[in-house]
Amino acid sequence: MFDRKRILLDLYSRLYEAFGPRHWWPGDSPFEIAVGAILTQNTAWRNVRKAIDNLKTASLLSPDALYHLPIQDLAAVIRPAGYYNIKAQRLKHFVEFLFLENGGDLEGLLTEALDTLRNKLLSIKGVGPETADSILLYAGTRPTFVVDAYTRRILFRHRLMPQEASYDEVRFFFMDCLKPDVAMFNEYHALLVHLGHTFCSKRNPKCTECPARGWNDE
Repeated sequence: MFDRKRILLDLYSRLYEAFGPRHWWPGDSPFEIAVGAILTQNTAWRNVRKAIDNLKTASLLSPDALYHLPIQDLAAVIRPAGYYNIKAQRLKHFVEFLFLENGGDLEGLLTEALDTLRNKLLSIKGVGPETADSILLYAGTRPTFVVDAYTRRILFRHRLMPQEASYDEVRFFFMDCLKPDVAMFNEYHALLVHLGHTFCSKRNPKCTECPARGWNDE
């Protein structure tokens, strides 16, 4: 039986040495980070940045402003993020949830117990596990691990998880093996994303150049 903790810590060390700190997730406030987590679904971050800049320029990047903004106007402002009609609906669902739960105060809401708040976020239409965990980790500084397609691909290619593993199975794999360290979970996820984006791509991966090459060889 392999030592899962040792293997995960070794990968983290390799990636940190290769890439350095990623300074992720960018944002000037927890609410901006949460909005970015919703907008980044199926979209490159550079396009999300444009949509967030549009919201800032129009003085709309606040729960109260988005709550009162007509949905068609919101869709127009976030158009650069793609799927703007769907994402406008998701943002509306999110801010409506904020007002229903805590009068629009996200930072106050983020003080709730992790599992309780995670279940509440997952009840919002359009908020899946990855988005919920991104909000919790990056906006709320809560110790939950974010799983994405890059993470699954890397673990599968290195024979640590089956390809059909569920989101929660992969999340539990990290959280069961590692201490609940917000800073590490933050950095680890960002490093895995960078590895997947630069080396472990879906097609034509750069295995011979990859900093994880030979990692987990038993």
